Amino acid sequence: MTQKELLYVEDAIGHESSIIEIIKESINSMDDDTLINFLENDLKKHKELKLKLTNLLEEKANE
Repeated sequence: MTQKELLYVEDAIGHESSIIEIIKESINSMDDDTLINFLENDLKKHKELKLKLTNLLEEKANE
């Protein structure tokens, strides 16, 4: 993986972290159970994607 690609993955991890925090804040400010459920599912997807990206970055760092 090139240095440029590694930087892209790092940026993507940061982006996912930001989205996760925004979703958490949104959930905490809502009363509608349907919206909260939707956002909790979305939050799970973003956490999984962040984990995949982090694992990819760790794999490349250990090569």
